[in-house]
Amino acid sequence: MRVIYNEQMADLAHLLGEMAGLAGTAMDRATQSLLQADLALAESVISEDDRIAELIAQAEERAFALLALQAPVAGDLRQVVSAIQIVQDVNRMGALALHVAKVTRRRHPNHALPESVNGYFAEMGRIAVNMGKGAQEVLDTRDPERAAQLNVDDEAMDDLHRHLFTLLMDRDWKYGVAAAVDVTLLGRYYERFADHAVEIGRRVIFLVTGELPPDPDAEV
Repeated sequence: MRVIYNEQMADLAHLLGEMAGLAGTAMDRATQSLLQADLALAESVISEDDRIAELIAQAEERAFALLALQAPVAGDLRQVVSAIQIVQDVNRMGALALHVAKVTRRRHPNHALPESVNGYFAEMGRIAVNMGKGAQEVLDTRDPERAAQLNVDDEAMDDLHRHLFTLLMDRDWKYGVAAAVDVTLLGRYYERFADHAVEIGRRVIFLVTGELPPDPDAEV
């Protein structure tokens, strides 16, 4: 029974890593669609969301089956519960990439972003994609040091997100209300994507050490 449980947990961890990788790829393509006003690329992100949803359902089914059939306790229970929580974080990451693609589609054939903020979103997209890859790596390796690095990476995203607000509040903003709303929403999507990657890192640290690191958002 123990061998079967370990194999099932390993399969679930691999599936979670695959999902995180897909979410990162989706955000990469969504970002390119946003910066280039590429409708076809945006549509591909939207259509491929079904694949992530399918994997989410598989992961949830496997996690709850482990709870029901294996009746884990102590450290084993911690693994299963953490996996269920990670499923939801990955689910949100995929949904946030989808939101970015939908903004591109809604504004097409126009660009959703003023040209003056393209550089900010290119960098936010780069950070988000790297954090998605980092989350996948952490789920595959369960390396607590790499998991903790995700929180450090998130600081750069938070800095960019805060700076966007200074631009929006500047009296020289000349792009109108609709553009300001799009920039605000899109900035939030990227910031939250990174936050969910950080949460995955926190959960992996909890799995390995039994101690859940402080929530960085709660400290603010």
